[in-house]
Amino acid sequence: MRILSGIQPSGTLHIGNYFGAIKRIIESQNEGELFAFIASYHALTSVKDKEVLEKNIFDVAVNFLALGMDPEKSTFWAQHHVKEVLELYWLLSNHTSMGLLERAHSYKDKTSRGIQANHGLFSYPVLMAADILLFDSNIVPVGKDQIQHVEIARDIASSFNHSYKKELFVLPESKVDEVLATVPGTDGAKMSKSYGNTIDMFGTKKSIKKQVMKIVTDSKELDEVKEWENCNIYKLCELFMKDEELKELQVRYSTPGEGYGHFKLTLLEKINEYFAPYAEKRQHLIDNPNKVKEILDFGANKARKIASSKMEILRDSVGLL
Repeated sequence: MRILSGIQPSGTLHIGNYFGAIKRIIESQNEGELFAFIASYHALTSVKDKEVLEKNIFDVAVNFLALGMDPEKSTFWAQHHVKEVLELYWLLSNHTSMGLLERAHSYKDKTSRGIQANHGLFSYPVLMAADILLFDSNIVPVGKDQIQHVEIARDIASSFNHSYKKELFVLPESKVDEVLATVPGTDGAKMSKSYGNTIDMFGTKKSIKKQVMKIVTDSKELDEVKEWENCNIYKLCELFMKDEELKELQVRYSTPGEGYGHFKLTLLEKINEYFAPYAEKRQHLIDNPNKVKEILDFGANKARKIASSKMEILRDSVGLL
């Protein structure tokens, strides 16, 4: 079974990235043949600064490796190092209806929040389909908001197969962790760099505390009982706490005398405690950038061999040899 997933290097990675994608990606190394890439081409829809993008790509690589990505066990690379994906993107574009893309929830959501509409943002699902189909991926771990993109990839693949009367592409299946599919941000909406509501994994203690203290709550006073069921702080605590700890936290919510600031400090402690073991390895990688480059080159070479072979088949099938 071949598993494929990727993550955009569009800024500092946050706990939404980790619980919504990275953790699941790393765990899938033990479930099948993992192909994991840094979605550098996708990042161009939002990052327009050379230095920023280069730094973000490096940071994502470092964080993945620090958190447990094993380059020997998986194929791990930067998307732009395997340019066959762009050729496939164009082939697939000619089998993608405008209506299919116009129905994409992600495009509508991002433009409604003020993100500038452009062709790259609009055709994002086609490039994502190319990422998936180039490697004959069976399983694509995604959050709930990305299920539609996998369905679009299936639709495009089916159209392509039908046009050339061959089973040229494997039809991928999405895999969603129902518990960790969508991580709430500090404002209660999905945690996203685009929305400015994130909590970093590896920021300074001061910066992470500042982010945690921004979590939106109701206005109940210290001497009032708090409701944990719909509290943004509690929802984030669920990611870090065991059942026993959560029960204790529920009691604290139900007992007057503590404010939301106290609960935020509890969450902050859990965040720092959870990511502390990964910090030392992360710093070692930051101090050895050539090692990170070697790992990405090694993964790209593995991915390129498969991509090149696949494109030979596809070129022949469409008449481009």
